[in-house]
Amino acid sequence: MEILLLNTLEGLKPCYDADFDEKKKLKLGSTYKANIKLYRNIDFHRKYFKLINLAWEYQNEAVQRHFKTVEGFRKTVEVASGHCETYYNKDLKSWVDAPKSIAFDKMDNGEFQDLYSRVKEVLFAVFLKNISEEEFMKNLVNF
Repeated sequence: MEILLLNTLEGLKPCYDADFDEKKKLKLGSTYKANIKLYRNIDFHRKYFKLINLAWEYQNEAVQRHFKTVEGFRKTVEVASGHCETYYNKDLKSWVDAPKSIAFDKMDNGEFQDLYSRVKEVLFAVFLKNISEEEFMKNLVNF
């Protein structure tokens, strides 16, 4: 069982309804062992995807056709930001870069904030050259 807990003065409390439902399954008075980790900020995670999706919306049709999907665009930007690993593709007979996972259990908050900053730099250096960062960030808040 894995649940998200908020540390309060009264003790650890479930964050979401699903977490509360899972906690209810635990027998009162029983002792449980837990591995406590600081969980990544879900709101920042959502902001990251808003950043990618808004940058995608700013792209013209030719760019969107090239990447086909916002997911392909996201992966390209992550690789360009250095968040990747290189492996040999025997079909292509060459080394290729593939984005690393950004799953919650693969990165902590610090690593994710660093990725966010590097991806933002790539977006403005390559894909949003003619857009002011101030204008973009205003639109990001409303996206």
